Amino acid sequence: MFTQIDNYINRIISLTAEELTLFHSVIVERKIKKKEFLLKEGEIGNFEAYVKKGCLKMYYLDEKDNESILMFAVEDWWVGDILSYAHKIPTSLNIEALEDSELLMINYEDKEMLYEKIPKLERMYRLMFQNAYGVLQFRLFSTISKPAKERYLDFLAKYPSIPQRVPQHQIAAYLGISPEFLSKIRANLAKIN
Repeated sequence: MFTQIDNYINRIISLTAEELTLFHSVIVERKIKKKEFLLKEGEIGNFEAYVKKGCLKMYYLDEKDNESILMFAVEDWWVGDILSYAHKIPTSLNIEALEDSELLMINYEDKEMLYEKIPKLERMYRLMFQNAYGVLQFRLFSTISKPAKERYLDFLAKYPSIPQRVPQHQIAAYLGISPEFLSKIRANLAKIN
């Protein structure tokens, strides 16, 4: 049950067998079906979830119920609303499974306890947060400064497995363009290749 997450941890820090046992003791496994919500707007997201298997999307809905997808989460990624998690406030986001998914979840209180008992974990989460923040900065910069075609090519280069798992209209929602415009970009790229 813990092999994948242990491998993830070991790429960043080293934990003793006793520390891993304590970490495992607070992890809760959860399976969710395709189209099931892990988190809905208005709820408090008192968890962070490691994706063991599957694919999820995190998004918000505008006043016309159009989706703006903030991220896709696949195997070996973490997903959760950090603002809701850290401040215990209702989320304005939704996290929905795009495939049947298996998650390993940790709640806020258990994570704080682990920080005290295993300080190395705080370093691991800090490094994860720095990486996620860097990805977010790059995405914001890209959205502001790059044309849609370049954003799509960046998406394909950075996340090569996702286009086979996610409908094109959701990739368009992630890129902030219409599905029709994404189809034109793809058609033009196909002509070039």
